[in-house]
Amino acid sequence: MNSAKSFFAPHARGLSPLAGLGWLADVVGAALFAGCLSLYIAALAGAEGVIGPFWLLGGLVLGGLLRAAAQGVAAVAGQGNANRVKARLRAAVYARLLPTAQRRGALAGEDLRVAVDNIEACEGYFARFLPLRRASALAPLLVALLVAPASWVSTAIMLATLVPFIAGMVLAGYAARDEADRQFEALSRLSGLFVDRVRHLPIILAYGVQDRIARQLGTAAGEVADRTMRVLRVAFLSSAVLEFFAALSVALVAVYCGFSLLGLLPFEAPEQLTLARAFFALAMAPEFYLALRRLAAAYHDKQQGEAAAASLSAACERGAAALLDPAPAPAAIARLGLQRFEVAYPGGWRIGPLDAVWQEPGLHAITGETGSGKSSLLGALVGAAPAAGGAVLIDDVPASPGALAAAAGWAGQAPLLLPGTLLSNLLLGNTQAGGEQITQMLALLGLDTLAERRGEDLPIDPRGSGLSGGERRRIGIARAALSGRPLLLLDEPTADLDDALRDKVIAALEYFARDRLVIVATHDAQLVARAQSELRL
Repeated sequence: MNSAKSFFAPHARGLSPLAGLGWLADVVGAALFAGCLSLYIAALAGAEGVIGPFWLLGGLVLGGLLRAAAQGVAAVAGQGNANRVKARLRAAVYARLLPTAQRRGALAGEDLRVAVDNIEACEGYFARFLPLRRASALAPLLVALLVAPASWVSTAIMLATLVPFIAGMVLAGYAARDEADRQFEALSRLSGLFVDRVRHLPIILAYGVQDRIARQLGTAAGEVADRTMRVLRVAFLSSAVLEFFAALSVALVAVYCGFSLLGLLPFEAPEQLTLARAFFALAMAPEFYLALRRLAAAYHDKQQGEAAAASLSAACERGAAALLDPAPAPAAIARLGLQRFEVAYPGGWRIGPLDAVWQEPGLHAITGETGSGKSSLLGALVGAAPAAGGAVLIDDVPASPGALAAAAGWAGQAPLLLPGTLLSNLLLGNTQAGGEQITQMLALLGLDTLAERRGEDLPIDPRGSGLSGGERRRIGIARAALSGRPLLLLDEPTADLDDALRDKVIAALEYFARDRLVIVATHDAQLVARAQSELRL
């Protein structure tokens, strides 16, 4: 609980108190309704001095409206608080997870579960549980204060049943928390496993391992089911404890009030009860435990919120540890080198140690068999893959792994495309690029025919629908070159191209290399032949 509070504390500042106050106002509305109803019943029984039925009816209506308004305000304010906290959590979690996924070697499904599902799991904690927890601490005392003038004995009965109830709920709560944490972990594992296996479904089908994957998912799903049943057992136990003491409290008040009115108490009556007072005490008795019953109904939200807080806190710590210190981008790079540089992923897969020197301006190639680590090495240069040792040297000075990120134009094998147009995607790295620059870049890379045929306002979606693999790749290269950065890192820039377009792209790379450092990862022998150096992995 304390760890959840400490994690949520920075994100839960400045929340509206109306959610908790609304539930307390609900008690006042209940008292008004019960008071008017008890007076009306007393009037029907022939009691004297009771106010007129018109005023009693008005009080009943007002009490009902007050309860409805109070509950509505509490629900709306609670949801607003939850939405604000979730927005703050997203900003904090995304800033730690998105830039570090590759360095952490995390499964996409695991990060997705943390960044989406776990944050959503916090909604009930802030929208319902927290306001009800604050209200439940005061609401029984408020009910007791309202009932005391009518019947102090009824108040004493309600308070007496509260003590064992609290003890029972504390014991059930500890058991429920442990089981909820285990269930949340199992659910996170299942979600991450499922998303990852769906992403790699073509590979699974190609290797014919569907049965093994199905068994993995079945085992994970069985674990979730088992953990869920344990949580439900504890939940039913805590609910039984609550309902027992709530029913006991109401029954004892009803027996006392009834026997007192009938003169059947086996001892001398400690107070003089009238029908109106007795009925008011009896009508308010269920309200004594109502806030606690609401809190118990929201207890699952507490368990989910605390389990989500533990998961989010651990993910943020891992992300923060993998974040790179921001470094100013070098205006120019005359010489880039590697000194005993290594890249290592969880599971033991490593590249290196490597030594290399790349001189600017110039075109340099990284080559090797498929899977040898060319793409990982390019990623490690900008901090997108986990560097495990050695150093990156900028002009012979050691630099942090991410120091090159702000100085590099990047084009990977699957270039990022955002919803928009051809032009907006080209200008992602430099919105100040002029029309002449864009026209020249399109011509250099053979994209001018695409722009002429379909226009620079060609709609583009994240999948690049309607574009060939070569067109998507060349859009990425054009964007990197238009960024104006002194270093270009290009992964397989000539793949998916016919001979004429490949020659055009190689000529464009040589043009870029006249005043910039261009490093390419490639299998293309013709591109390697035109490079000034080759680093073979």
